[in-house]
Amino acid sequence: MASGPYAPPAPARELTVESADGAQLHVEVHGPQGAPAVLLAHGWTCSTAFWAAQIRELATDHRVIAYDQRGHGRSPASRICSTDALADDLEAVLKATLAPGERVVIAGHSMGGMTVMAAAERAVFREHTAAVLLCSTGSSRLVAESTVVPIKAGRLRTWLTKHILGARAPLGPVTPVARRILKYGTMGPGSAPHMVEACARIVHACPTKVRHAWSQVLDLLDLDHGVRQLRVPTAVVVGTADRLTPPVQARALVAALPNCVDSTELPGLGHMTPVEAPELVTARIRELVVTYATIKEGA
Repeated sequence: MASGPYAPPAPARELTVESADGAQLHVEVHGPQGAPAVLLAHGWTCSTAFWAAQIRELATDHRVIAYDQRGHGRSPASRICSTDALADDLEAVLKATLAPGERVVIAGHSMGGMTVMAAAERAVFREHTAAVLLCSTGSSRLVAESTVVPIKAGRLRTWLTKHILGARAPLGPVTPVARRILKYGTMGPGSAPHMVEACARIVHACPTKVRHAWSQVLDLLDLDHGVRQLRVPTAVVVGTADRLTPPVQARALVAALPNCVDSTELPGLGHMTPVEAPELVTARIRELVVTYATIKEGA
């Protein structure tokens, strides 16, 4: 996207951060130095471009940190794909971009939310995190509870879902048929064409091998313990038409979180809530910053 609300804004600074296993992570910093800090973690098959609308709005008066998950966007693929690796990556980005004692609001969408859950017990995460927004995400049973395949829940639906989400076939160019498929699987029925186009371009840019490798991690996901350890104030957002992480997933998070401060179900919206409801997601992040974030003097 070269123009419009979903065109990625130019960062004030770019850096490469090395994770614990040597993986290289592309990191962007937007907005004024010394402003309240926000960190954005995108989901499976996406990139920093997914957060374009939030970055553009928040960077007027926040320091916004966004990074490409390993293998996504401009972060090279790694041999290691695991939730521990995601937690390592988040820790590395926090250490590289924040001053000692500085605290940040983290917004995680889908696999980005799972990254937060995986890191919940880490010392660096606890030192630097003031509050969390979990968008369209879940902690376990992702394949079994997905409604991408519109049949009754059970072994057949789970088997079909696993093979659809884990398909090794390339997605190919963004065509009208590809847009319709992506909209059905990941967005609400009322999603505007420009939103569908933005998501399609982002998702189709993800390398096939990376998409498949991370689908295997999501298939076996079990971060229920991490949810119970996520003790910072946490808000949850989900669309009622989310087929990938449906509202049952969000409700389980709300029930398990030690400090859930807000839960919002958005009527008719799908899995791509930061794109489908950019103003609302941005507003939730701002509310968490105002209520919970503190700035280390002189940072």
